[in-house]
Amino acid sequence: MTTEPHSLPIGGRADTCPFAPTAELYDAQKDDELRRVKVPSPLLGEFDAVVVARYDDVKSVLADSRLRMGGAMPYQAGNLLSYDGAEHTRLRHMLTGSFTTKRARELRPSIERVVASALDAVAEEGPGADLVPVFCAPIPTLVICELLGVPYTDREEFQRRTAAALDFDVSREVQMEKAAEMEAYMAGLVARHREAPGDNVLGRVVRDFGDQLSDSELAGIGNMLLIAGHETIASTLSASIALLLQHPDQLEIMRDDPSATDSAVEELLRYTAPATILPRQASGTICVRDQEIGEGERVVASVLAANRAITSSDPSEDGAADLDRLDVRRPPLRHLTFGFGPHQCLGQQLARMELRVALPALFTRFPTLRTAVPQEKLDYRTNALVFGVNSLPVTW
Repeated sequence: MTTEPHSLPIGGRADTCPFAPTAELYDAQKDDELRRVKVPSPLLGEFDAVVVARYDDVKSVLADSRLRMGGAMPYQAGNLLSYDGAEHTRLRHMLTGSFTTKRARELRPSIERVVASALDAVAEEGPGADLVPVFCAPIPTLVICELLGVPYTDREEFQRRTAAALDFDVSREVQMEKAAEMEAYMAGLVARHREAPGDNVLGRVVRDFGDQLSDSELAGIGNMLLIAGHETIASTLSASIALLLQHPDQLEIMRDDPSATDSAVEELLRYTAPATILPRQASGTICVRDQEIGEGERVVASVLAANRAITSSDPSEDGAADLDRLDVRRPPLRHLTFGFGPHQCLGQQLARMELRVALPALFTRFPTLRTAVPQEKLDYRTNALVFGVNSLPVTW
């Protein structure tokens, strides 16, 4: 392995194009030897890690049970990212039934109502609006309200509190204060479900497994679903819209050809890869391409880079394809945006459904939609925990 560590931003994104991997990641894909890097993180501070960027290598390490998520990230009771092994499997099993493809389809009418309401809000702002607070953020927030059983009377305040808790532009102190308010609200919501479990994700977990979980674990599950279901989907929406506005030919296909919706969503997920390179920690010595990673070392696997180098025995997934080009008609590839292995994203089918409903509806309602500022002036979150756009001013 290389002896002098390079520095790799936690987002791993190029300065010249926020949707592309850094040159360091492309170089790491070509290197025969794995690279050790220094990674500055807003959550963990700077840490040393082995970087993995090739598709097959990333897939391998994400599937390896000896690479632990728990211990590499701050512990939070009930948060699946804090657990590995049998305990992770036990908690995940309690939630799996609520996030199936069938359940996502059942939620489609509710998602369509939420999207229609958000579109009306955009129209009321017009003929110009910032899509992040008016469209991208409210949709996943209100869908999560459905999933958690947040009463209708609480939803407006819930939206405001969630937005403040997840606003990375405010000070750390304010963010912590709002996060504490959300934790207190979630504890109260758990208490309501303890008394009368609702027909929703949190209510079902309480009803079926409440005797096996503490209140703090249940509140942690609720907050995990809130953050994962809100921040990642809102960010993917904003990034996807910004990307399509840069590619009007691809936007036109998304808007006008319903048969292309599913492939378009998969291509946008592959291309934007919003989740950052979360570290894992080796619980023993492991090998990647016959090279050792020692016990206790951290590993960062770049899904963003891996998605640009997909290889497979399937000829349609030939690594020679131009995967740096956006093509919404591309047959869906086995991208790793939702991860792989034990920690693969639990809510991926719900995320897909929200994108399938929201994106065509936005461009159909506003067929002349365009950015209200030059593309290069858009403010991207390239080094945040989740990639997205801070502000997306548009006009029509």
